[in-house]
Amino acid sequence: MGQKLIRHFFRDHLGQYLMAIVTIGLSKVLQVQIPRIIGNFIDQFRAGITPLMIERFAAEIALVSIGYVALFGVGQFTVGKLARLFEGDLRRRLFGHWEYLESHYFEQHTVGDLLSHVLNDVPAIRQALAGGINQTLQAVFLFTATLVMTITDINVSLTLVSLIPLLLIPAVVVKLGPKIRRQSRVVQETLSAMAGMTEESLQSIRLVKSTGNEPVESQRFTAKVDTIYENSMRLVRLNTTFQALIPLLTGISFAIALVYGGALTLDHRITIGSFVAFTVYLSMLVRPLMQFGNVINIFQNSSASLLRIETLLQAEPQITDPENPHAVPVHGPIVFHDLTFTYPEGSEPVLRHISLTVPEGSTLGIVGRTGAGKSTLSRLLLRELDPPPGTLTIGGVDIRDVARADLRESVTYVPQDGFLFSSSIGQNIAFPVEREDPAQILQAAHDANILATVQTMPEGFDTVVGEHGLTLSGGQRQRVAIARALIKSHSRIVILDDSLSAVDGKTESTILDALQALHDKGRTLIITSHRLSSLRLADHIVVLDGGEIAEYGTPAQLLRNNGFYARLYAIQSQGSENHG
Repeated sequence: MGQKLIRHFFRDHLGQYLMAIVTIGLSKVLQVQIPRIIGNFIDQFRAGITPLMIERFAAEIALVSIGYVALFGVGQFTVGKLARLFEGDLRRRLFGHWEYLESHYFEQHTVGDLLSHVLNDVPAIRQALAGGINQTLQAVFLFTATLVMTITDINVSLTLVSLIPLLLIPAVVVKLGPKIRRQSRVVQETLSAMAGMTEESLQSIRLVKSTGNEPVESQRFTAKVDTIYENSMRLVRLNTTFQALIPLLTGISFAIALVYGGALTLDHRITIGSFVAFTVYLSMLVRPLMQFGNVINIFQNSSASLLRIETLLQAEPQITDPENPHAVPVHGPIVFHDLTFTYPEGSEPVLRHISLTVPEGSTLGIVGRTGAGKSTLSRLLLRELDPPPGTLTIGGVDIRDVARADLRESVTYVPQDGFLFSSSIGQNIAFPVEREDPAQILQAAHDANILATVQTMPEGFDTVVGEHGLTLSGGQRQRVAIARALIKSHSRIVILDDSLSAVDGKTESTILDALQALHDKGRTLIITSHRLSSLRLADHIVVLDGGEIAEYGTPAQLLRNNGFYARLYAIQSQGSENHG
């Protein structure tokens, strides 16, 4: 996939790449004329030269230099611009692919590892497309043009003898190239591991501080850094050896040229001007040979990054849309038909034989112990998890036959953690809507009982909440998240997944009053909670135990059954009385 992207990019920008090739090629043809002009000048100087001739040689070098700089500048700029364009396209492609994948993928990959694709791998590929291609074109054209000039204008045997040591360069590349590539991949993997550990530690900084665990975290980070250093030094040693051998070989070639070229000059088989020009040409050959080595390193280093990008772009979501999706029904109940669900990596079902009907416009409360399957039911309704065919319908339509985007557009979901973006409070509340409407934001904040708190802040709704909303308390974050749900007025199903756990009783009552208004408008509410006070709007309550429906009925019916719900009600009622 990664190589396919590059091929398509080259094809789409073929005209610009051809222009870069032509301009860089012509610039190198001009560049190799300078030693010839210098050689001719020396020979003419020995034979006798006039001031007018000197001016002519100087003007010729100046014109050649200006043409070289202009052509080379255009070609180099074009290659660099195209590389930056590809870098931006690839980053957009990566982000779009992440948005396309389901949440299950991100449960198996750390944020640090994914960020390393954008921060490390993409620039490495861009460097190959910019520096790699640019240096390749320079090296090929300069080496070829210089070789042609030395053979045709100076001496064939001198050229061939001087190049003998350079024939060892391919052997050096074959020997060290694969080692450099493997070690580069190891370095990239250790950098990803460090990024993941850093991201995880910073996200849990409150826990680290509260437990006094800073020394342990520092030791963990130091171990990662030491590993990176050791792997990087191995790569440095390999690169250093590789880079040192090429100048050594070219230096030997230069020594041979001086001895043999000097002998040819003494024998008058070449002129002094030609000998001087050849030494200049030989020095010009050193650079493309060095560039060949650099290019090999660049492409070897980037090949590991390209492989990582290729692997990521080949990942496919486990949950896909049908070829001919149905529209989400505007009316009708939510029905679970004998639903049994097992996580893809699990061996035991987390939900067993769930048969349940949630009438349109009603409110269902879900209660149960931790791990009973409450959140799994919510994730199935969102198709974050795929239920077995025919086991979950809305208005008689299997949700597997509905496009995921359409389904989620019709559902408002408020998770327990109340995740907030590191932007302003107003932007967080307005996240689900296309355009920010101050009146809508104000009403949603009022209904979620967060308006008074926001108004006490100096910047009001423009207050930036920090990463994950860390500048707010847990209750404030949940209320902002609930306001974000309330502003999404076009959804017909609202799911609160234990979203009132961090708010006080007064705030809970205010929010439930706002939810009652949604209930009155015919929207279906599903509320999961450990606190039964959060379920006072529920028309029916289902008690989950071990993934099965243990109890179902109205709150009054469940109290008469003297089961889990009644016991939990008695405990929480007693706690509330004692607190009062």
